[in-house]
Amino acid sequence: MSEQLQHPFDPIVFKDTETLILGSFPSIKSFEHNFYYAHPSNKFWKILEEVTTYPINNRDQKLWLLKEAKLGLWDMVRECSRDNSLDSSLENEEVNDIAGFLEAYPTIKKLAFTGKKSEALFKTHFSHLEIETVYLPSPSSAYAAMKFEDKVSAYKKALGYV
Repeated sequence: MSEQLQHPFDPIVFKDTETLILGSFPSIKSFEHNFYYAHPSNKFWKILEEVTTYPINNRDQKLWLLKEAKLGLWDMVRECSRDNSLDSSLENEEVNDIAGFLEAYPTIKKLAFTGKKSEALFKTHFSHLEIETVYLPSPSSAYAAMKFEDKVSAYKKALGYV
């Protein structure tokens, strides 16, 4: 069993964020790059670029896109152990204080989950919260059952870009 890992970076949120996108836990590549969705084969940023039509070529443009689109980023898991980057390898998960976070950022009206694991953790720990939730197909290349174009369509619909 591997050691317990702490989430390596802060949530990205702005005073007018309306939708908080929640993943499960950063990949090993995201740990290395100290930023969300940093694995080169993860399509998260490419999907958001298609959805919003904002160009993203670097970290500053990613932050600008999130701010302009009133999106925030965080993860459900604060601490866990794992053997690899797959959600299925996460064990001993301790979740972030989503309820407290929503109190601190009352402009957030919607939560969007980038995969089944983050959605399931929310339902297990925070189903009592009254907030709109939407499911986003995993942007990971490990989820190959859905084509890129279909993921873009699902994100557009869930994030209100249709």
